[in-house]
Amino acid sequence: MAQMKYPAVFMRGGTSRAIVFHEKDLPEAQSARDAIFLRALGSPDPNGRQLDGLGGGISSLSKIAVVAPSGREDADVDFTFAQVGVTDETVDYVGTCGNISSAVGPFSVDEGLVRVDSGDTATVRVFNTNTGKTYHARFPVDEGAAGVSGEYELPGVSGSGAQITLEFMDPGGAATGKLLPSGNAVDTFEIEGVGRVEASMVDATNPMVFVRAGDLGLSGGEGPGLIDSRVEVMVNLEQIRAEAAVRMGLARDRREASESVQAVPKVVLVAPPLEYMDLKGEIIAADDCDITGRIISMGKTHRAFALTGAMCLAVAARIPGTVVNEAARSGDGDIRLGHPSGVQTINAVVIETSEGPRAEKVIVYRTARRLMEGMVCVPANP
Repeated sequence: MAQMKYPAVFMRGGTSRAIVFHEKDLPEAQSARDAIFLRALGSPDPNGRQLDGLGGGISSLSKIAVVAPSGREDADVDFTFAQVGVTDETVDYVGTCGNISSAVGPFSVDEGLVRVDSGDTATVRVFNTNTGKTYHARFPVDEGAAGVSGEYELPGVSGSGAQITLEFMDPGGAATGKLLPSGNAVDTFEIEGVGRVEASMVDATNPMVFVRAGDLGLSGGEGPGLIDSRVEVMVNLEQIRAEAAVRMGLARDRREASESVQAVPKVVLVAPPLEYMDLKGEIIAADDCDITGRIISMGKTHRAFALTGAMCLAVAARIPGTVVNEAARSGDGDIRLGHPSGVQTINAVVIETSEGPRAEKVIVYRTARRLMEGMVCVPANP
């Protein structure tokens, strides 16, 4: 069977990887695009390896970005994110990916979509079509191309690279229209096998549901493998996630949430600062972080921490009454989040208004790198 070839760039953004396409190189029909994305990444693969594509068998390595020049006055480029299922045929556009967001600015400069003025720093204004929100990416440039070398070390990524600063403007209500979709800082869920569980549903950059690790019989410092091996814990977390999806208006019932709305909301386990061992075998001291977190993405515990989850966590930490605010060490500066691969720094500005809390912006730091460029080959009749 003949194969079709589509120009693309394979990039790492933060702790994720994605195939990045120019929108102009893809068919207009969404169903045709989805078919290309699935085969390009090697999905669906019942073996969970995506061996017949460029995916890596886990959600953070099964992603697509589509970029195009923007017609908006407040943006330079438009960015559409797609989360592709590993073992099934889902292509989810609800919500976005903060890690891959960090790759969009460098891609846009290197591909000539954004003109770089004289100087050593570029600022790219990006409109995310998934959330309807804009963010700014600032990063160094070297002879007109996105800088790669630098001293910034990102937990979960080996070595160091050029720091990318991302400022997400007005991130609240990205998927539901409300920072607190239920209107409450904390709600009570009735979960079979667990009983009553307190949860905070927050929608900032992406909708998340936060629960105390202790309420699920965990310390919060466990590694991904240990959490994933606790079948009863994973079942309970999916029940919580599905219930939150219904209460946030993202799904009609729990069944639809589990079958069709898998990417959001993600469920996050939080705990106060504690000592634990990261995936490199190094000890993270309780004094080295302000809160401990573990995020579940597409049924697996993330080996680092999904960036949109970290951003939403930073916002939730600034809202009195949430389980995140309760667990976090108080303070107005950067928030140090302890996750399985180390500690990452995030910040958020939240103000109190007559209508409740409002998130003004979230600031995060990342690195990104172009890994390969050329053509993605897809069977002509996928």
